[in-house]
Amino acid sequence: MLSTILANKPVLVGLHLGFAILGIDFTIWLLGELVANVRTNKRIKIAAIGSLVSFVLSWLIGGFYYVKFYGVLVKPIIKASSAPWAHSIFMETKEHVFLFVVPLALTLVFLSLLSVDDLKNYNLRKLFMVLTILTASISLLIGAMGFIISASARWA
Repeated sequence: MLSTILANKPVLVGLHLGFAILGIDFTIWLLGELVANVRTNKRIKIAAIGSLVSFVLSWLIGGFYYVKFYGVLVKPIIKASSAPWAHSIFMETKEHVFLFVVPLALTLVFLSLLSVDDLKNYNLRKLFMVLTILTASISLLIGAMGFIISASARWA
């Protein structure tokens, strides 16, 4: 069964995208918890760990898809299309920027392990919020780049 899933390109792309969206959702939930200045860390920890796990799964599935299918099947189509810049600019950028998402999400997990008393420190909570916004923003930017790349392959 696993080999069938791994051989199915649309399923891999869907899982990659689904886990990325879930990671973004968890990150936005985390931001909401921080803004609400909750009295317990339980939901903060759940959101941070959910974000990390989702982004790691998206990362692994996307990497497998890239190595197995994209480089061989999709990239040549895009490079031969009327929009070769979609790969040259957006995929090349995405290949490097995505490397920041998992370390940022891991940092959010470490920060979620702080005590509620530590998070009452305005500067520390503010830094936590800024890193959370940065993680979500970079992830959304990567998603937009993925859309442009996918669209250029479909319209080729």
